[in-house]
Amino acid sequence: MTPTIEASGLVKRYGRTTALAGLDLVAEAGQVVAVLGPNGAGKTTLVRAVATLLTLDAGSLRIAGHDVRREPAAVRRAIGLAGQFAAVEPAMSGRENLELVARLFGHDRRSAGAAAAAVLEQLGLEEPADRLVRTYSGGMRRRLDLGASLVGAPRLLLLDEPTTGLDPRSRLELWDAIRALVERGTDVLLTTQYLDEADRLASQIVILDHGRAVATGTPPELKRRVGGSVVEVHVRRRDDLADLAATLERLGAGGAASVDEATRRVRVGVDGEGDVLAAAVRAVEHAGIAIDDIALRQPNLDEVFLALTGQGLADAREAA
Repeated sequence: MTPTIEASGLVKRYGRTTALAGLDLVAEAGQVVAVLGPNGAGKTTLVRAVATLLTLDAGSLRIAGHDVRREPAAVRRAIGLAGQFAAVEPAMSGRENLELVARLFGHDRRSAGAAAAAVLEQLGLEEPADRLVRTYSGGMRRRLDLGASLVGAPRLLLLDEPTTGLDPRSRLELWDAIRALVERGTDVLLTTQYLDEADRLASQIVILDHGRAVATGTPPELKRRVGGSVVEVHVRRRDDLADLAATLERLGAGGAASVDEATRRVRVGVDGEGDVLAAAVRAVEHAGIAIDDIALRQPNLDEVFLALTGQGLADAREAA
């Protein structure tokens, strides 16, 4: 089957800023591909290139077999796009919003109504369909925004940081809606700054750094790239963080310990399993450091990002 996205050597510059610096990416059909990275990594620029909203300076890009330069109209027929903020009209009902978009896609009145009804059912919005959108919750508005991208029956749905600004419950509702879309055959390219979002939704993750793909794989594959395990300790007194970090580094696999002052947690990569945890407990006790919790776990995506780029994703997001 033809890949949904085939990108090779993509370059896009804005003056002296290079947003994409030779990006390569292949997304096979039938999956959610999450593009992960901090602000400025090139995520939104990639989405805009796929959506034919900008002209690339170099490289080749094909969407569902269509070249974005030579066949932009065919590419647009193959995609749907939902940006970072809901773009629905609050003074209209949910059904009216979707029917309007369907008419813009070329449906007649009857087929627009049928397309809108099908999408409302698909996204679980039948009950509030005839209420004004201004009465919807944030999560319902985002689901309706997805619906507006689906009435044209796209092969590929582009979601650019879709849960930005949503509360935890609305995020979960939107994740459920995205999973339902994939089960029904819609491919998804998702950009996000949220590690849990990529981990829960994506079958393939692409980590961007300075406009390049520095790693690609499934969530388990990327976590295995870090190697070993992680000892994580929650210290009782913030003043003990430095001593705890030094103590854990002596047990580690050669890397520096990561210190989170806000949560009073220290973590370090280690080799081995249960014996390492027992050794960590003994070392902490010998150092006279009071702790609230200690655990041995597998690496997470933030540690993958840290290993590949030299900074945690949360730190990179705050610095952007």
